[in-house]
Amino acid sequence: MSHTGYARLMAVDPDHVLRSAAALLTRKSTATMDEVAKAAGISRATLHRHFAGRDALVRALESLGIEECRAALDAARLDEGAASEAVRRLVGAMEPAAGLLAFLYTENQLFEGEEQNAGWSLIDDRISTLFRRGQLAGEFRIDLTPAWLTEALYGLMASGAWMVHSGKGAPKDFQHMIVELLLGGALRREES
Repeated sequence: MSHTGYARLMAVDPDHVLRSAAALLTRKSTATMDEVAKAAGISRATLHRHFAGRDALVRALESLGIEECRAALDAARLDEGAASEAVRRLVGAMEPAAGLLAFLYTENQLFEGEEQNAGWSLIDDRISTLFRRGQLAGEFRIDLTPAWLTEALYGLMASGAWMVHSGKGAPKDFQHMIVELLLGGALRREES
């Protein structure tokens, strides 16, 4: 490789490439590697040097998504205050990554088989623990399992991201609509 070619390879910021790919794939999940390279402002060959193919790119995006979820979980301070307020904070903290998570949610190969990244289970456990805490405090219904509420949260986040992306929903309404729908079904009601 020539010095110029090596310098170009070294000048590529992998985080920029991943975030460009994430932005494109959240808008167009079927984008080709050529389109991903163009969105990142690099050649397909350079993209291929960093990510051997679509599967490698998706796996790298998965790691980014897990990292962003962990940061959102920490920022939401899940152990503080009422569980319902922690859910509000969590949805707000996860909103910037919602498009990426919606894309990853549709990538079945990430969630099947023995190669599933353990990071997802750790995230699931933290969110399920929040819902269990809300149940034990009498805030949330006990007939809905914490695992069900966790999956419902993921589904609503993905739907919210798609609604905003398609223009059918306003970004300013993202958190409110998700939290109100989720908690509207999860909150425990006084018996009449």
